[in-house]
This record gives sequence, structure tokens and C-alpha cells, in this order.
Amino acid sequence: MRTRLISSLTGLALATASLTASAAIAETNEPEWRYADSLISEPQMPKGFKHFPYVNPEAPKGGKVRLSWTGTFDSLNPVATKGVLAIGAGLIYDSLMTPSLSESSTEYGLIADALKYPDDFSWVIYRLRPEARWHDGKQITTEDVGWSFDQWTTLDPSRKYYYRHVTGYEILSPTEIRFNFGKPGNREAPQILGSLFVMPKHWWTAKDKNGNPRDISRSTLEVPLGSGAYRVGEVIPGRSISYERVKDYWAEDLNVNVGSNNFDTISYDYYRDETVQLEAFKADRFDWRTEATAKNWATAYDIPAVNANHIVLEKFPQTYRGSGLMLGFILNTRKEKFQDQRVRRAMNYALNFQEMNRTIFFDQYTRFTSYFDGTKLASVGLPEGRELETLKSLKAPVPEQVFTEAYENPVSEDTRQERSNLRKAVGLLKEAGYVQKQGKLIDKETGEPFTIEYLLNGGRFERVALRYQASLKKIGIDLQLRVVDSSQYVNRVRSRDFGMIYTGWAQSLSPGNEQREYWGSDAADSAASQNYAGIKNPAIDELIDIIINAKNREDLVAATKALDRILMWEQYVVPGWTSPFSRVARWDRFSHPKQLPEFSIGFPTVWWWDEAKAKKIQGAN
Repeated sequence: MRTRLISSLTGLALATASLTASAAIAETNEPEWRYADSLISEPQMPKGFKHFPYVNPEAPKGGKVRLSWTGTFDSLNPVATKGVLAIGAGLIYDSLMTPSLSESSTEYGLIADALKYPDDFSWVIYRLRPEARWHDGKQITTEDVGWSFDQWTTLDPSRKYYYRHVTGYEILSPTEIRFNFGKPGNREAPQILGSLFVMPKHWWTAKDKNGNPRDISRSTLEVPLGSGAYRVGEVIPGRSISYERVKDYWAEDLNVNVGSNNFDTISYDYYRDETVQLEAFKADRFDWRTEATAKNWATAYDIPAVNANHIVLEKFPQTYRGSGLMLGFILNTRKEKFQDQRVRRAMNYALNFQEMNRTIFFDQYTRFTSYFDGTKLASVGLPEGRELETLKSLKAPVPEQVFTEAYENPVSEDTRQERSNLRKAVGLLKEAGYVQKQGKLIDKETGEPFTIEYLLNGGRFERVALRYQASLKKIGIDLQLRVVDSSQYVNRVRSRDFGMIYTGWAQSLSPGNEQREYWGSDAADSAASQNYAGIKNPAIDELIDIIINAKNREDLVAATKALDRILMWEQYVVPGWTSPFSRVARWDRFSHPKQLPEFSIGFPTVWWWDEAKAKKIQGAN
């Protein structure tokens, strides 16, 4: 009996020890809370940092900055997809996390002070700061977060697609919420939820001052409740909007906000005509102008205010350091004529960029040769190493040129090269089933002339369009220009009612889920997605999955280069042009830290009103 008792006690002790060990292992395997999250490396800022290195923590608060925008607006509701949202509306909202302007794909806590997730990225928990408040003083809770997620993903097709990997969420407490993911391995999944703008459930589900229920699915000009550093000030629908700094902003002293949000007022005036807008800037009607037109930069600023140094002309490289970019003439492959890759290639041969660059761009631009232009993610030369292995592993077919020929855009330095390129374009169109009759390109089977409706947002790009129109006319293509206002343009692009548009995509240094929205097959039929071209390509879908589920940086870079290479050779876009800096004209009323952010100009976020500079200009006028 004694032996049995000892044996039993020993067994109990072993079992207890085993349970204790298991609990210790479970506790060890429990993910740690993170104050920040980075997809590329460890966060640069240590836990408990005082402020970002690119801010002036002693920056004075006050003053105003006057900005401008083109077009019009008729809504202050960022969730509703109908209507045109006022520029700057995001200033009134905070997100769970906030990015660093000097780090790529890195976020630090804002509404949430921490997050945690397991090694397989199958879920994430965000922990909210109990002091986080709406402008009416009520606490921001996880009920707001969950409700906001539901509204964004129900009402905004692009958000629904972007967050489609989220299978649900659990509200664990007023300050903790868990999001579950359908498939493990998506390392970007936890971070992209951090960018979610949180909306006030109690405000949107209440009644307005007239006793009518609010509806977050509809556009509205009622001033909404926010939580951010600014609130909406004066609104003149379609003409102007101002934002006022919140003096008792709950997060003003957080390390991620120290030295930021320094202006008392940020205002936007809207202009329908860009010529009028430029003249308004010269007349000191607003303070800052990012000059998108090469001709204006070269010729429009020889004025007394510039000569007197009251207007500063400056080029900033920051915005091109941390992101890849592609801009160009996007061909809508939902149209039958553009479903043939030979037709799309012919459109590129017909563009005489060198002549435009020389005559109307003042030789300020170079053409894009990558969707990740300017970064180490851009494909160059022929594929090799891990990239080549990735391409060969694809089940879907890949264009043969991807393996045999480095992508280059056609060049037309003189009339001889131009004629050669046009002959190549005609040859490709002939292979695709088109013939020329009486100077017009005709579908050999249907007899239909080859026409393209080119949709333009306002008239600024019209002179470029006219050059392209003239070149296409030489091979029998009728490019019909359709200039519409901003509201019409947005609606027609959303409904895919165009043949061609000029726009593009900015890329981070850590591509991920957004690639599905840009070129994934499912996104082609998704309203308001950024798959403008209507791409449905199985090889591209495979590569997107590889990118999203990449286990290390090497695999991510290889798959991204492979994706870039196929996108270029499929010629969904006639590549546009760029310069490696932002051209800025500004009235000299502001100052900024000596060290600007690595990847952003930081205006107006980390700049401030300089009273002494402002008085000099006022005295001169």
C-alpha cells in the first residue's frame, strides 16, 4: 500500500510537473506585445522613443497654410463610394497605427498602443489606448473598431477586396480586438489592419440635428465627428474647406505626434481651371504648389515674387526614395480590341516620347521601364537566380520574351526611328487582324474602324493627348479625346466606362495584398478596384500569391521582379514618364526641420508657420 501511495504521489507530482511545463511552454509561445511593426526589418525607433528624428519637438503651434485642389467635392463621408470626398478629410481621423515617414512599411502605435500576432500570422490582436478619445470626449473602443471594419468592407469594394483575408473578428474587451485570417503565412496581414481609419459608431448610428437617422453609406456635407489632430472648419460645398487644429487633441503629446500638426488652420480652395489656379498662386491666394507641368516649371515662374525670394522654387527627392511608381496610358482590356497583346504593343510603338520630351517637356523626363521604377524591386536585364526559378515554377504560361529579351521602350530620336516604330506598330496590328483602308485602320472581320475613347480629367493633359492623337492617326487609329470634370471622371473610371486613361500606381518597398487589387483577376470585375486595365492573367495571380506568402525578403524580391517583368511584357500600359523629384513652388512663410523625412517632404505635417518670414512678405506687399 505504501509503495502504491508513493507511486501515486510520484505520478501526481510528474503529472503536475508536466502540466506546469506545458503551461510554461504555452506561455513562452504566447506572442509578445509589439509597440511597432515592420515588414522589412526591425523598427528604427526604440520602445519608448521621445519623437521621430525628422521633427522639431519645439516647433511652434499657430499660423495657417492655404492649399489648393482641382475639381470639386460634394461629400465629407470617407466611407461612402458615391460622391466626391473633400480633400484633406483624413485629417480628422486617427488610425490604429501610424507610419514613420523615414521607414518603409513600418507602423507605430496611435489609437492602439500595441499589437501581437503568432509566427504564422494567423491572427492579430490590437490593444487600444484607454485614453483615446473622439472629439466629443467619448472613449474610442474596440466596438468602434469592429463596426468601422464592417462599414469599410461592406460599403467600399476596394477595402472589401483589400481585407478579404480577414475571416472575422472578436471583441475581447473594450480595449482589445482580435482579427482572424483565413490562411496563415500572410506576413502583411497584421500590419495593413493598422491603417484602418476608425469611425465613431455612436455618432453615425444616431440622428442628425433635424432628427433624421444618419446613413454612413450615403454622401453627406454634415460635418462628421472625428478623433484626429484636426476637425472640419468652414465648408463652402464644391469651393473650399478648412480644417482647424484641435486644441485638446487626445494624442497631441504621443511620441508619434510630437513636432507634428503645427498649423492652427489648413485650408483648401478648389479650382476647375489649372491656368486660373497657377495665376491664383502667383497672386498669393494660396501658399504651396507642386508643379506637375514641365513647361510651367521652366517658364511660368519668372516673376517679381520669385526674384525677390518671396516665392521659393525647390526640388525634393524624398517622395521618390521609398516607393516605386508607374504612370501611363492604361488600356482597358475589357474592350475586345485591347485583349490582344499585339495591339497593346502597337500602342507603345506609336508613342513618340522623345519628340514630346524635347518640344513640350523641356527634356525633364525619362520613361518608366518598371512598375517599381526607382527601387531595387524593378526588373532589369534578363531574369536570373531566384527570379528565374520563380518564373519557371509558374503553372500558367508566361510570355516567351520574358526569358529571352530585356524589356525596353521604343525610341524615336529622329524621323527615321519614328517611321521604323510606326511600321512595327502596323505590322503588329496586321497580325492582330486589322487592315488599313483609306487612311483608317479597320477590323478585317467586322469592318469596324479602330477608335479609342481617351478619358481626361480636365484639360491639363490635353496637349499631350493631342500629340499622341496625331501619332496614332498616322497608322489609322482614331483617338477621341473626352474631357470631363472630376466628378464625371471618377464615376466613369469606377464604372470602367473608358477606352484609355492616364494614371498609375505607387508601390511600397514591401509589396503585398494591394497587388491583388492592382492586377488580380478577381479585382478586374470589382467595382472601384485599382485594376483599371481589367487584367486577368493566371501567371500574375500565381505571383501575387507568392508575394503575399513570401517567407523571406529574398523570395519577396524575386517574385516581385518576376511580376514586374510579366506586367511590362504584357503591355497593359503604355509607359509614361517621370523625374526623380517633386518640383515645389511655395511662398516663403514656413520653416521645416533640418532633417526632412527620408521618404516624404513632410508638408504640412512637420513644417510650421514662421512669423518672421511671414512678416517680411507682408511688409513687402
